[in-house]
Amino acid sequence: MQHDFYRLRGQPFQITPDARLFFASAGHARAQAHLAYGLEQREGFVVITGEVGAGKTTLIERLCSQLDPRGFTVARIVTTQLCGDDVLRLAADAFGVPPAAHKADLLRGINAALGAARRRHLLIVDEAQGLTPSALEELRMLSNITHAGRPPMQTILMGQPQLRRMMASTELEQLRQRVVACYHLRELAPAETHAYVTHRLRAVGWTGWPEWTPDALDMVHHHSGGVPRRINRLCARVLLAGALEHLNRLSGEFVEATALELEDDLGGPPAPPTPETDAFEALRQRIATLEEGAPWRDRVMGKMQRIADLLPDRDPR
Repeated sequence: MQHDFYRLRGQPFQITPDARLFFASAGHARAQAHLAYGLEQREGFVVITGEVGAGKTTLIERLCSQLDPRGFTVARIVTTQLCGDDVLRLAADAFGVPPAAHKADLLRGINAALGAARRRHLLIVDEAQGLTPSALEELRMLSNITHAGRPPMQTILMGQPQLRRMMASTELEQLRQRVVACYHLRELAPAETHAYVTHRLRAVGWTGWPEWTPDALDMVHHHSGGVPRRINRLCARVLLAGALEHLNRLSGEFVEATALELEDDLGGPPAPPTPETDAFEALRQRIATLEEGAPWRDRVMGKMQRIADLLPDRDPR
């Protein structure tokens, strides 16, 4: 409705990542440069982290749209809480390797698939903070495969900040040594939020109507914390409310009222962390540092991750 009323060609603030609306903020441009540099190395791992909604998936969508399909086979794993054998099976399936009952047969199939094609293979793992240490170790072992003296596969790990803490553990030292590029994607600055909003509007035909006042864009940044997905959610609601009221001008007061209404509809802002959640996180970090090979550790870590998903989220604002 809002894009019809304001005569826009499409939805400027959809939640689904769209590489066509990519905005190269300072942080996103640097993250893109790290991805390009990592691919130039033709080996190892590239790690990109950021808060929920920071734009990691949009970054990957843009990267994939720029890759020559004649030169790359791209496989993506978008799931969490996997053990070592699970991630191996998913990687095999993503590259078209037939399923196998035994791990040795699966590895032979992956090796054959990677070596048979002349194209480079790129494995992209999203939400990688949910992988167990054993799953990350399996990915490291896959990076050992070489053909004609070069590794045919690279891996990009995308995840939330917890991934950085996981990779800092001593048991993942060998994986850490294979990271050729790493970048943490941060929130947009106030001026970048202004530019982000106008960029996405212009991309769908906006020519200045409705007018967004400077204090309206300030309010967008204030209530979104500069997180792109939150910006999209808020601005989509502002346009809808503006269309319903037939507004030609969107002010700071209007954005403020809309943001408060949106928070109320969604049940208010996230609850702050409590001593209990802090203690839980400390316990999880302690278990993660236990000696590799403890037979129960991965099972406990998986269960603790499922419990963590039920705890209140920390609000980066």
